Amino acid sequence: MKIRVLGCSGAIAAGFKTTAFLLDDDVLIDAGTGVGDLALDELARIDHILVTHSHLDHVLSIPLLADSVLRLRAEAGRPPIQVHGLPQTLQALRQHIFNGVIWPDFTRLPSAERPVLSLHAFEVGEVLELGGRRVEVLSAAHTVPACGFAIAGLRGHWVFTGDTGPNPALWARLAQLQVSHLVIETAFSNDEQSLADLSRHLSPARLGVELAQLAGSVAVQITHIKPGEGLAVMEEIAALASRHRIEALVAGMVMDLD
Repeated sequence: MKIRVLGCSGAIAAGFKTTAFLLDDDVLIDAGTGVGDLALDELARIDHILVTHSHLDHVLSIPLLADSVLRLRAEAGRPPIQVHGLPQTLQALRQHIFNGVIWPDFTRLPSAERPVLSLHAFEVGEVLELGGRRVEVLSAAHTVPACGFAIAGLRGHWVFTGDTGPNPALWARLAQLQVSHLVIETAFSNDEQSLADLSRHLSPARLGVELAQLAGSVAVQITHIKPGEGLAVMEEIAALASRHRIEALVAGMVMDLD
C-alpha cells in the first residue's frame, strides 16, 4: 500500500493545495484542492472517499470530482463512488452542497438508480474494510463533528488526525496501536494561540503536549500549515523537546505502508 500526498496546506496560494491523500489508486482520504492535480483517468479510478469532516478545504473536490467522472464511469458501468463520513458530515454535504443551489445532487445523477456518488455513514471506532485494506475511524476534537483515520500496514499504522485540537481520546486509542507514521496538524504558530484554541486547531506549543502522550519514537509529519507560515511554525516545532522524528509534510510525498 502507498499513500500519496496530493495536498497538505491549511489554505490556498500558488503551489499550496488543501488536504487530500490518495491511498493506492482508488481511495481518497479527504478531498481538498489537491485532488485537482490528478489526471482524468486517475480521477475515474477513485472508488472511495473517506472524509474527516465537513469543512470546505476538505470536501471541495467531491462535487467537482463527481462532475468530472460522471460520463466515464457511467459508460464503463462502474458503481457509485462511495463517500464515507460521520452522519453529521454526510448530512452537511446533502444540505449545503448537493442541494441544487450550490451544486447539483450527484447522489441522484445521472439517475437515482445509478448515481455517480453514494453516501455511507460510519462512527468513531468503526473499522472499514476497503479492498483488503483496514481503516479504523479515530476521534478528533474540532468545531464540527470530525474524525481521523488509522490505516493498518505491515510495519504499523499510518495515522492521520484530521483537523483537531487537544484530544485525550486519540492518544488513549493510539496507545493500543503500533503507530509507524503520524500525520498531525499544526495550523497556527504560537503567537496565534488564542485563534488556534478558538478554532480547535493545534499550535506548536499544544502539539508538544499532545506528542508527549505518544509512546516510543514515531515518524511525525506536520500538515495543515497556512501558506507563508511554514518556516515560523516549523522553527517553533523544532524547538520542542520531542523524542519523535518531526518534519513538514510536502505535497507529492509518497509513503510506503508495506
